[in-house]
Amino acid sequence: MAISKEEVEHIAKLASLNLTEEEKERYANDMTEILEFANMINSVNTDEVNETIGANENYNVFRKDEIVQTVDKETLLQNAPSQEDGMFRIPKVIN
Repeated sequence: MAISKEEVEHIAKLASLNLTEEEKERYANDMTEILEFANMINSVNTDEVNETIGANENYNVFRKDEIVQTVDKETLLQNAPSQEDGMFRIPKVIN
């Protein structure tokens, strides 16, 4: 199926594009090639191919959400230049 220059002009108008005559010719050729490739893909026999939803069969492979104590609060607060009530104390940033 070949795409005509008039069809490209119609699509360009719908997309509010101003195309030169050279661009219209190039896009007509490019779109024709795309449709020819799609027709080639459509003609492939897929009768023996099973349906797939994704590339692999893994489902919900997330790790279990567990609370783990990595470093205690006192060790973290040792790095604080200033602390107050067991928390980092930072300078005021909003007036």
